[in-house]
Amino acid sequence: MTKFQFIFASERNAAKLLDLKPADFRNLVDQGHLPKPLDIAGHERWDVEELRHIGRGDFASGMGGVDW
Repeated sequence: MTKFQFIFASERNAAKLLDLKPADFRNLVDQGHLPKPLDIAGHERWDVEELRHIGRGDFASGMGGVDW
């Protein structure tokens, strides 16, 4: 059985990925500490791989540019 891997996440699921309450997640987005969502056909979605890099501290370690 293959485990499905999400490419994009809703606000609720993106917050879960970072072990945050949705309101706390949104607050960090609004303050510019986390990236803004993408608009996919009128739905806000966050790039899961980008959130994984943030959670691991990869951007802080110089592995990628931060442009949000």
